[in-house]
Amino acid sequence: MNSFAACGEDVVVGQPVVIRYPELVRVGKHVAIDAFFYCTTALELGDYVHIGPHVSVIGGREALLRMGHFTNIAAGGRIVCASDSFQGLGLIGPGPVIPPQFRDQVHCEPVVMEDFVNLGSNCVVLPGCHLSQGTVLAAGALLPSGTRTRPWTIYRGVPARAWKPRPWEKMLQYAQALGYSIAPAA
Repeated sequence: MNSFAACGEDVVVGQPVVIRYPELVRVGKHVAIDAFFYCTTALELGDYVHIGPHVSVIGGREALLRMGHFTNIAAGGRIVCASDSFQGLGLIGPGPVIPPQFRDQVHCEPVVMEDFVNLGSNCVVLPGCHLSQGTVLAAGALLPSGTRTRPWTIYRGVPARAWKPRPWEKMLQYAQALGYSIAPAA
């Protein structure tokens, strides 16, 4: 944690954890990162964030995962912030060990999780997804590249589709009691 770009109070990091570029990591307050977390991207974590065990965030130094306040990734979640484009213009496979001039193009877009987003166990989120305030991605769901979710909606399935609305009033009240003034997204 001493090597993070920024780190708030009450941060717990389990062991073992691999964070390839700690200098690109900014961590808020009241954050728990469980054992076997693996991250190869820049990382921006808000307050009251939990990353469960065996979560992977991949994409390399130029990629980014941004998690707002009161967010969670449950056990086994996979966040892909950059991926081969599969255009057939270069070698695909062991990406980081192939010299750049011989690699296929890379599709690299940040994954953004607004406040109150929760990802269920073993879900997969692909590059460029924007999970709007209050989104829930159910266990085992796949959110395709470039998807922007609707606020306060539960998604499920492969590919993930809107299932039902999620109540928000009580969560905003609890956040306010903790000192956070967060307006509900429309």
